[in-house]
This record gives sequence, C-alpha cells and structure tokens, in this order.
Amino acid sequence: MNFWKNFKKNFLVNFWSPIPAVIALGILSAYYFGITGTYWAVTGEFTRWGGHILQAFGVDLSTWGYYQIMHMDGNSFTRVDGVMIIGMFAGCIAAAFWGNNIKLRIPSSKIRVFQALFGGIIAGFGARLGMGCNLASFFTGIPQFSLHAWIFTIAMIIGVYFGAKFTLLPMFRSKMKMKKVSCVKPLEKDETKVNNVFKLGSIVFIAIILWALYLIFFQHSTKLGMAMLFGSAFGLIIAKAQICFTSAFRDLFITGRSQMAKAIVIGMIVATIGVFSYITLGQPPKIMWAGPNAIIGGLLFGFGIVLAGGCECGWMYRAVEGQVHFWIVGIGNVIGSTLLAFVWDDLSLSLATSWPKINLLESFGNYGGLFLNYGLLFLLFLAILVLEKRYLNKSINR
Repeated sequence: MNFWKNFKKNFLVNFWSPIPAVIALGILSAYYFGITGTYWAVTGEFTRWGGHILQAFGVDLSTWGYYQIMHMDGNSFTRVDGVMIIGMFAGCIAAAFWGNNIKLRIPSSKIRVFQALFGGIIAGFGARLGMGCNLASFFTGIPQFSLHAWIFTIAMIIGVYFGAKFTLLPMFRSKMKMKKVSCVKPLEKDETKVNNVFKLGSIVFIAIILWALYLIFFQHSTKLGMAMLFGSAFGLIIAKAQICFTSAFRDLFITGRSQMAKAIVIGMIVATIGVFSYITLGQPPKIMWAGPNAIIGGLLFGFGIVLAGGCECGWMYRAVEGQVHFWIVGIGNVIGSTLLAFVWDDLSLSLATSWPKINLLESFGNYGGLFLNYGLLFLLFLAILVLEKRYLNKSINR
C-alpha cells in the first residue's frame, strides 16, 4: 500500500523532472521512427484537418500541390499521424486528470486572444512552409541528418529572439485588477473530487491502451497500434514534465534560464544515435528541401510561438488542462497550416522544391555525417551556455 501511495504521488500526481523526460522523448522518437517508419510531428496532420474542413464545404483539393505532398487518404482514425495525435491528446488528458490539473481558465484580456489567434496562425504557416515544427526539427529532422532542419532551427531561435522582444512591448502587458480582502482565504481541497478525477485519468489511460491493442490484434494494424502507444507516451511525458519548447528558448533571452534548452539538446543527442542505427539498417530518413523556405518558415515559426505563448506541442497539454487561450492557439495553427497549403503552389518553386534535399550522411559519409551532426549539437549546446552567461553578466552589471 505504501509503495502504491509513493508511486502514485511521485510519478502520477507530481510533475516530472524535465531533463530525464526529454531524454525519454529522444529515445521514444528514435524507436518510433524505427518501428513505424514515420516520424514524430504534428503540424502535417493539422494541415490535413484544415483540408478536411475545406472539403466539408465543397472545396476541391485535388489540384492543391501541398495536399498532394501531404496526402489526404483516410482520416485521423486511419492515418498513422492522426492516430498518434489522438494518442498524444489521450496522454495529456490522463496526465492532467492524475495531477488534478483541470480548471477552465479564460484569457484575461483581448490582447491575449489576439496573441493566441495570430501567433498560432503565424506559427502554423511558418511550420508548414519550413516543412516541420519544433518536433519535426528537434526530434525528427536533426536526428535524421536533414540539413533543412538545422537551417529551420537556427532561424527559429532568431525568430524566438525577435518574438521575445516584441511581446515585451507595453501593449502586451495585461492590467491586473487588485481586490481588497479582509482575511486570507484558506485553500479548499475536496479529496473525494480529487480521487474521482484521478480515476477518470486512469480510465482514459487504460482505454487508450486497449484501443492500441485492438488495432494491433483485431484490426491487424501494428503500425496504427504502435502510433497510438507512442503518441500516448509522448503526450503523457510532455504534460507531466510540462515541456514547452517555446519557453525553452524564449527564456534564454528573457530570464537567462537554460535548463530546458540544454535538456532538449541532450534529447537530440540521444535520438541521433538511435535514428542513425535504424538508418544504417536500411530505414530511409525524411529529408526535406534546404531552401529559403526553411529560413523564412523558421523565422515565422519562432516569432509566432512566442507571440502565441506556446508551440504545436505545448498548446496541446495546456488546452486539455482547460486553458482556453491554447484552444485558440490550436485553432490558429490549423488556420495557418491551411493558409500555407493555399499559397504553396505560388511559393514552392522559388522557395522550396527547386532547392536540393541535403542528407548529411550522403554528403559526408555515414560517420562523417554522424560526427558533423554531433559537432553541430555541441555548438548549439555551447551557444546556449554563452547566452545564459551573457544574460547573467548583464544582470550583475545592472
């Protein structure tokens, strides 16, 4: 009984440490690539959601080039990416219920609604223009040795810097209304309610496991079942560790905190060797165009996620916790992704498809590409330390 109470408190109710959590994500993303042949990314499926909405209103997408790349076959219950995202939401829901972290929270001001919607649109547009988001760069593109992911990541960090400076402007400061109280109100905790909410989380978790087993053993779709299992693990980890890729790099410029950014680099280091092993065994990596689309997309994405206050990963667990702001961010992501699909045929040739797809392993040899990737990761880690030290020195000299 004591073992269960300690396990429940430490691993199901309390939040997790971010560094081991991000390392776990790196390991899982490598296995996900090796087992399913696909990769951990979400904005591609968001673009398909937008396409299905357009189709429901009678729009013919057969001539849209972007949807020919993304493929609109099936639906979110029959596509690997769709099932993986369903699993992610289920993992986030289970984590929120277990931690009793569910509460409806309305945006405090109109400017926050503006930030959520337009930041989400900009981020969604930028992610799809650059052929990926932070997940598709950190845990897919870079570990799979695609040069475009490095270009996107560097541009994203620059975009985050400008987004951080922009959101510090006075116009984004919410006015707080102070209320006078006569005494301190004690915190109330209904243990029965807490236990019931915890049970709901357990039901969700068990249901998603059963769904995955049904897909594997009754539908004979191992790939879909594994996508469900991996998706739920991804969602559970990001929610329990409160992993936010936006704050990881934004905080470097605002508060000097670097723990999450360093954890992400460590996670990429772990993912790289796992993915490399699968590639040498014959699993083909996903390599995208290393063109201006990666630069422009990265800048827009970095700026957009800071304006919105959350990335394509962070808004998912915050939304299921009841934060309405992030519902709006999610809607903005779908709108932005769909807008990119609408203008893709006008932009693709000059910005993307006429540029080469550069695989570092092919360009520098297997071990040359591996060492180059690790060298770049080391430089990224070093850059994070420099930014942290620079901020601390600046704070001391003030």
